[in-house]
Amino acid sequence: MSPYTHVPHPRTLERLEHQDGPVKAAENVVQNSATKFNSWLAVKITNGVGTMWCAYIFAVVALIGLPPALKPGGEGVMAWIAQTFLQLVLLSIIIVGQNIAAASSNDRSENTFKDAEAILSEAIEIQKHLKSQDDELIVALREALAKLPPV
Repeated sequence: MSPYTHVPHPRTLERLEHQDGPVKAAENVVQNSATKFNSWLAVKITNGVGTMWCAYIFAVVALIGLPPALKPGGEGVMAWIAQTFLQLVLLSIIIVGQNIAAASSNDRSENTFKDAEAILSEAIEIQKHLKSQDDELIVALREALAKLPPV
């Protein structure tokens, strides 16, 4: 009988019982029919606008508006750059960059989760190993004590 009793952390028990995976962003959204539709539409629009092809289209649209901006009485080059080119073209490019960063972040999160699972498994194996050693040491100690002459 080991003198040590392992008391697992509550989170360890929770993980062992449920075998849950990492939390996804979509899981944090309340899912009623309106929210599902809005989320679906937002993702579709974001995926469409967040492409380099959309950035190219926006650049063409912005360039079409350049000649009127350069004419006397037009909005001017600075206003055209700030109001048309930057807002249209950079919007898509920023979304593309954010999508790439988010994908990398998701990959890191998945790897961290898998590492935590592996560490949990290793810690459980260490507890089993220590319990086995305790049992063997107790048996050896009892055998050694049994060989001693009575006092």
